Amino acid sequence: MWPLLWTTVRAYAPYVTFPVAFVVGAVGYHLEWFIRGDCPQPAEEEKSIKERREDRKLQELAGKDLTEVVSLKEKLEFTPRAVLNRNRPEKS
Repeated sequence: MWPLLWTTVRAYAPYVTFPVAFVVGAVGYHLEWFIRGDCPQPAEEEKSIKERREDRKLQELAGKDLTEVVSLKEKLEFTPRAVLNRNRPEKS
């Protein structure tokens, strides 16, 4: 009797295994979201990284006065010396 049972199970394994795996996967998926406590967001509602960065940049610029800029002369005072001149001795 056992050899006949094992032969039958082996022959029909894909037809039995797939529905069982599907049910176990669906139950596990819903159980995981139940434990987490929040619903999964659809992909359309999520913002991309680029959109989030643009929103953050706009919020940073919202409180600034864009007409006040640093003059070019002030910028040149703080620029480092050229890389090639760093190892040369200073002339006095």
